[in-house]
Formats: sequence, C-alpha cells, structure tokens
Amino acid sequence: MTPWTAENILDQSGRTILVTGANSGLGYVTSLELARRGARVLMAVRDETKGRQAAERIRSQVRGARLDVRLLDLADLDQVKAFARGLLAERTPIDVLVNNAGIMMPPRSLTRQGFELQFGVNHLAHFALTGLLLERLKAGRDPRVITVSSDLHKRGTIHFDDLDGTRHYGRVAFYAQSKFANVLFGLELDRRLRSAGLPIRSILAHPGYSATNLQLSGPTGLLHLFMRIGNRLLAQSAEMGALNLLYATTAPDVESGQFIGPDGRNEKKGHPTFVQPVASARDAELARKLWELSERLTGVSPTF
Repeated sequence: MTPWTAENILDQSGRTILVTGANSGLGYVTSLELARRGARVLMAVRDETKGRQAAERIRSQVRGARLDVRLLDLADLDQVKAFARGLLAERTPIDVLVNNAGIMMPPRSLTRQGFELQFGVNHLAHFALTGLLLERLKAGRDPRVITVSSDLHKRGTIHFDDLDGTRHYGRVAFYAQSKFANVLFGLELDRRLRSAGLPIRSILAHPGYSATNLQLSGPTGLLHLFMRIGNRLLAQSAEMGALNLLYATTAPDVESGQFIGPDGRNEKKGHPTFVQPVASARDAELARKLWELSERLTGVSPTF
C-alpha cells in the first residue's frame, strides 16, 4: 500500500479549521498544508506576534492563503471561555477543531486557575474549548474534533488524589497523565456523540517522536539536553509527525473513535495508520469519572 502523504489531502475549500498551537511545530505544518488545500485556517496562538509571523511564512508559500490569527492562552480558562464566546458571537463557522497545543515536562507550575500546567493546558483547556464550540461544530461540514495525544499516554494514569502534584510531582509522569487524559476524553467524546446521534467525529492522533519546540520549551537541565540530542538523532521531522493530524482531519475513511499514529516500529516514526490506545484508556467508567471531574474544574458542561 502506498504511504499516505500531504499530497493525498483532498481539496478543503469551503472548510474552516481551528488549530490550537498553530505558530510552530505540528500546528504550523498542519495549518500550512490545510491552507495549501484551500481551507480557511483559524490559527489560535499564545503569542500573537509569533502567530502573525507564522501566518506570513505560510502566505509566502501559499498564494491567497486564508488565515485568521487569534490570541488564545490555554493556561487561562477565562481566556479560553472568552475566545469561544467571541467565535460564537461572530457566528464563525467551524468544521474541524484540532486540539493540538500542548506543553511538555516543565518544572512544576500552575495555570492561572491553579491547575497543574500540563493537565490544565493539554487536557482541561481543550476539554472546555471543545465543549463550548460544540454548537458551531454541529453545523459544520464533515465536522470533526481532533485531539492530539502521545504514545506516552500508555504510561499514564489519572492522579485523582493529587492532580496538581502537590504531594509528588514528576515531569514525565504528569505529562503522561495529561496525554492519557486526552485519550480518555477523545474516546468518551465519541461515545457521547454517538449516543446523541450527532454527526461530529471524535478522532485521536499522535505524531510519534517528532522534532518540535515542544521538547525544548518545557524541559530544563539534563532533560532539556536529552531532548535536544534526541530531536537531532532519533526524531522524525515535524512534517512527518503532522501527517497523522492531517490524516485525522481530512481523510474520508477515518471513523469517530479511531486513533491515528505512525506505522513504524513502536509508533515512533512513519506514515499515518490506525493504532490502538492502551487498554486502560478504553475504561468507560474511568472516562466518565474524568469527564465529570473536568466539568467541575472548568465550569463547562458540553451540551449534546
């Protein structure tokens, strides 16, 4: 079978796709390729200057690229809610939401609302954003929610009794927790969408080991050095990693509840294929418990 590449992306004209973390790494490549195929891309970024610079780089490669840079700090739930309210008030169409932005293995720190940063940004903010934008997605053209996880979700567990790491914080363990939460969320979202009879697809994706700023902006000390060396010697490019997000976003054959990842050894590198989450991520009761906790912590109760 011929490997799937960005050349296989179908025409996306008429679709509006919101990508979080769109100014660099996987989000930038995803935005570039979607714009190249005619989509209108809402580039949600934490740094507006960097976002506009990224948009200009895309425009230099894609004549007539339809880009809209929007400021969004996922470490502040108040800003997430204001961002969503703004899109709803404008009646901005959204066909696909790509929950891509994330933070990886920083020293212990908290969001503005006091949540452990990785759990707050990687899971809670995207949970809230998805819930608030369901109204717009319902009216979308082939609507999808793409939640970006990691192969490290397989090492994750939810520390319900120590979510903020007050008693014990490990950078890798809490990153794995946030990525495990992404998978639990994506699969539970699929269950609820199916139960409600809604046409939105909830699809998971992970990029394998891809060299991006994610590995360098969070870790410090020896972990930062290890990540820098790994990015140079072991990782695939961001362009290859982003193929998994692009396949989940655009491929006609992807079904709700599926997980897209690299087809290479241990899912570290390669072209998009269908992969399996860790068995514990299919625990519907655990997913329900996390969902209800997420509703309480964010103050957002998605309406189906």
